[in-house]
Amino acid sequence: MEKKDKIYVAGHNGMVGSAIYRKLKEEGYENIVVRSSKELDLRNQPEVQSFFQKERPDFVFLSAAKVGGILANNQFRAEFLYDNLAIQNNVIHQAYKNEVQKLLFLGSSCIYPKLAAQPIKEEYLLTGLLEPTNEPYAIAKIAGIKMCEAYRDQYGCNFISVMPTNLYGTNDNYDLQKAHVLPSLLRKFHEAKINKMPRVEVWGSGSPRREFLHVDDLADACLFLMKEYNSKEFVNIGTGQDISIKELAELIKDIIKFEGKIHWDQSKPDGTPRKLLDVSKVHGIGWQHKTPLKEGILKTYTDKFL
Repeated sequence: MEKKDKIYVAGHNGMVGSAIYRKLKEEGYENIVVRSSKELDLRNQPEVQSFFQKERPDFVFLSAAKVGGILANNQFRAEFLYDNLAIQNNVIHQAYKNEVQKLLFLGSSCIYPKLAAQPIKEEYLLTGLLEPTNEPYAIAKIAGIKMCEAYRDQYGCNFISVMPTNLYGTNDNYDLQKAHVLPSLLRKFHEAKINKMPRVEVWGSGSPRREFLHVDDLADACLFLMKEYNSKEFVNIGTGQDISIKELAELIKDIIKFEGKIHWDQSKPDGTPRKLLDVSKVHGIGWQHKTPLKEGILKTYTDKFL
């Protein structure tokens, strides 16, 4: 990928897309094409076809998606399935039709079976039942991976897929009805501190374990793989380290300096018991994360709330 090549970042206003856009700019890539969802509805086949025929990008980062936490995934099951399938189908197909040199598709670690052995290797895909609360989203992302593989097999397209672990950082969603666990906790503890509340209520038991990657590290990995990786098999992107939700809540409480208590609402769902990616493959290719969790959370909190 040369500095002069035309690069389309689909979903540049989202957390992942904006991080990829910033990374490309930092590295000196200037010929970057973007469209907001108001300018280009990626669910609309004729619009996407017209865009690709006009712009003819050389490289595509497909980070556009409908995303959310447990509550949003469970409430909007049809939208999560339809919107993500439509976005993927349109962008991947038009990338093929318009001879894009290379496309990188971003999936999600929720594609793996709920009870997959830990840490989760790439080959565990489709070996068991999915977590029910986000099954529609996971099925859409699995379809995206398989579409990239199929277009490679049938048409010779250099389409690759990456599976990031749980992300946090700049441009995250802090809506308590839709956000993932880490930004939700940041907002809850911040508001509790500001309002001098005696306690913060957190969903579940605190026992599930999660892995968290700063979104700037993901962007770094995506650019690295776009340059260096050209194989059919998708690649996990993560830190290889996890933490319990209870430990995470205590860490955020400490970072924010909230002096009240934590109440665990065990009537609410925990979700998947553990989700830690095996990142030995991406390490073998030559990439590792750079941002320690505490440092990343402190930066995220400072940038967003202070």
